[in-house]
Amino acid sequence: MADNSKEMQRAELHKTIWAIADELRGSVDGWDFKQYVLGMLFYRYISENFAEYINDLERKAGRKDFDYSKLEDNKAEKVRKTLVAEKGFFILPSELFCNIRDRASKDEDLNITLDNIFKNIENSAKGTESENDVSGLFDDIDVNSNKLGNTVAKRNDKLVKLINGVGEMNLGNYQDNTIDAFGDAYEYLMGMYASNAGKSGGEYFTPQEVSELLTRIATLNKKQVNKVYDPACGSGSLLLKSAKLLGKENVLNGFYGQEINLTTYNLCRINMFLHDIDYDKFDIANDDTLIHPQHWDDEPFDVIVSNPPYAIKWEGEDNPVLINDPRYAPAGVLAPKSKADFAFIMHSLSWLSTGGTAAIVCFPGIMYRGGKEQKIRQYLIDNNYVDAIIQLPSNLFFGTSIATTIMVMKKSKKDNSTLFVDASNQFVKVTNNNKLTEENIEKIMELYINREDVDYLTKLVSNDFIAKEEKYNLSVSTYVEQEDTREKIDIKVLNKEIEEIVAKEQTLREEIAKIIANIEGGDLNE
Repeated sequence: MADNSKEMQRAELHKTIWAIADELRGSVDGWDFKQYVLGMLFYRYISENFAEYINDLERKAGRKDFDYSKLEDNKAEKVRKTLVAEKGFFILPSELFCNIRDRASKDEDLNITLDNIFKNIENSAKGTESENDVSGLFDDIDVNSNKLGNTVAKRNDKLVKLINGVGEMNLGNYQDNTIDAFGDAYEYLMGMYASNAGKSGGEYFTPQEVSELLTRIATLNKKQVNKVYDPACGSGSLLLKSAKLLGKENVLNGFYGQEINLTTYNLCRINMFLHDIDYDKFDIANDDTLIHPQHWDDEPFDVIVSNPPYAIKWEGEDNPVLINDPRYAPAGVLAPKSKADFAFIMHSLSWLSTGGTAAIVCFPGIMYRGGKEQKIRQYLIDNNYVDAIIQLPSNLFFGTSIATTIMVMKKSKKDNSTLFVDASNQFVKVTNNNKLTEENIEKIMELYINREDVDYLTKLVSNDFIAKEEKYNLSVSTYVEQEDTREKIDIKVLNKEIEEIVAKEQTLREEIAKIIANIEGGDLNE
């Protein structure tokens, strides 16, 4: 019953989000408008989260009717410093989402009001430990943009509708422990716009089912881990999936990620807050991971999950320093300049803890191409770092129909073999895309865990065979035989059937000849 209630809440939430987008996207491109909906959702979330945190403390102290949203600003100022240290930011009661919503339709300077509030929230963290986590979070919500309308009045009209739409979302009650509704709203929005935006969405949005599989592999048999890391974290879905599967309290030192795109980096930090991950439990950086990694002081990591960009260009051998970089040097060669895929893999392996697991979505071409990529595969196989290669179905990701693979890496393995899993048929078709069901995920996990040969599905291959017989080819199709689904034909039975058909044909011909002869004979008699 509880599950039904949750699903009904979710369906209602999705309906509300769609209605906001449908009403307001007229003058704003859907993918751009996502920023506004997410930004306002974030503003509402941190307002409620912040107010409820204070209310809870006051109620535990005996003030049962305390309501921070009704407190005078000058009284709230007295606890600013303490609250910034605990929550990472500060919001005045008059600047909470609920109070702004009450005044929005009557505020002719709503755009200025919102702009000032967003700046005030960001500035509250300046000079503190949380500054990097809060700075720039509202950068993508330009309340003065012409995208919202070509006059202040039109822009404010749109902003009022936006505030009311987000305010009407049924996001549950903190005491009911349904706060993940905020995170669900975020994920629905990302999925909705990614599916409509093609490649622009697919570049950094990993479908939930793929996130689930990847993270279950990387966290298998782990009850507690030191840290979770994603070197190309996008909007943070893989990091947060680890929080969900392990329980955020079991990720002792938090969630780490790096993202090169500024807008996506902001989305990732917003997503952390929306999933109730406090500023001191995440560290997301904005820079090029391959050239300027930002977490040298934090590695190694017990869990690494990633869906890095496929076949992007990078400096490679044009940068003379990189061949001596401790992340890439062990392989003796750098990933090709036109295809940085193996640079992400080598970086991840380098930062993986001795007992850790890395699960990375890969473009299939890197598994069989020659040259530098073959030499890096040789390094991985000769040192027994590849635990498994899992072939996924095609058409799982927004914006590409390519059948990707998962490379699972470990530094401590029990055998000197690599498991190959063909999961290309583990999917159901949903509209234009394929999708992994819970049953598909369970089946893939079962094959991965059992680590045994299963006809047409898995093959455990010695690294010696991979090296000597297959020249370090890691394509699943090289090792797992495809089932022949064509109908098997028994040639003896077929020949007998042909004989019977020929005999029947002969009989028919004879009978037809008799009929014709009778007809012709009859004509003559007449």
